Amino acid sequence: MKDYKISSYEEAIEVINEVGLLPLSPLIQDYPSLDSITLKEHWHSGSEFDPWMWRARFPVDGVAAYGKFIKKKSILISCELLPLVRAILGSQDSVAKRYNDGLVSREALELFTLISEEEGIDTRVLRTKAGMKDKEKKKPFDNALLELQGSMDIVVSGTKEKTNVSGEKNGWSSTSFETLAFWSKNNDVVQRKIEIDEAKYELKNHFIKICNPESMKALEKIFKL
Repeated sequence: MKDYKISSYEEAIEVINEVGLLPLSPLIQDYPSLDSITLKEHWHSGSEFDPWMWRARFPVDGVAAYGKFIKKKSILISCELLPLVRAILGSQDSVAKRYNDGLVSREALELFTLISEEEGIDTRVLRTKAGMKDKEKKKPFDNALLELQGSMDIVVSGTKEKTNVSGEKNGWSSTSFETLAFWSKNNDVVQRKIEIDEAKYELKNHFIKICNPESMKALEKIFKL
């Protein structure tokens, strides 16, 4: 596979568009990740070369969908591959129907409903509105968010800075979420009606062109190609 080495946001966009799926940290053998193709000293530097800062820009700029889609790991997916990955990892049924069928947790349904009502909601606000601010409810809250990302019902829409009453930055930034449907519509991602077998065929053809046998084997396992 091509050996990518980048140092700018614009170069990162080119890589995302070329490979289609880019994990933030190493996930697939012999396959690039944002961590592996950038310089370690740039991470968390707060500069324009900081990949940690870029991760929130990609979804805001409509470059890629961002979320913990695979193995609870943060992944960037290009707009071109998004409908294919969504067809394979997601479901044709609504979250409500899946909940009624016993396939979705109550917490996930509740969070999805709140996110749908307030697209781009801050994690802190979401946790408060869901009545899950208590310490013992943090794990069910986090698990529900992972569940909804893994089924590609929601995506990270960006990050929001925590500010004090004076509007000054105060503490860590928090993640904000949107439904995938809302993000796709806002960024002109064509919502294709595509069967799983067709999506797998197209995805396999895409990866065959850029992957070596080892990374291809791992991707075939992830997507059951």
